[in-house]
Amino acid sequence: MDYFGVFKTSASALFAQRQRMNVLASNLANIHTTRTEEGGPYKRKDVIFQSMLIEPNDADGPEGVQVAKIVEDQSPPVMVYDPAHPDANGEGYVAMPNVNSMEEMVNMMTAVRSYEANVAAFNISKGMFLKALELGR
Repeated sequence: MDYFGVFKTSASALFAQRQRMNVLASNLANIHTTRTEEGGPYKRKDVIFQSMLIEPNDADGPEGVQVAKIVEDQSPPVMVYDPAHPDANGEGYVAMPNVNSMEEMVNMMTAVRSYEANVAAFNISKGMFLKALELGR
């Protein structure tokens, strides 16, 4: 029996949520980016999670979470009328990133809450193990 599986599970969730926070911060940082190396405006990115076995050889063991991949949102860019912008088309419209700041902030708050919940689970488990060790004295 793996007594440290709960710590590994919480650690995997902490790492996954940290990666999600990095992607969300990148989305917010590029909310006005109209030029990218690929051409066109920045495309919003999202994180896809998947479950994973903490110990690959133990099919009945604890499961954690990992980032399966980071995908680009394929929704069209937001067209904003700004004829003075250097990237404006012939009609005066600029293709802006498909990033909604409110949606990104809600996602960020969700990621923070999940991160905090996993820190709490880690700390509660640590406290339980310490109490169990005190019983053995």
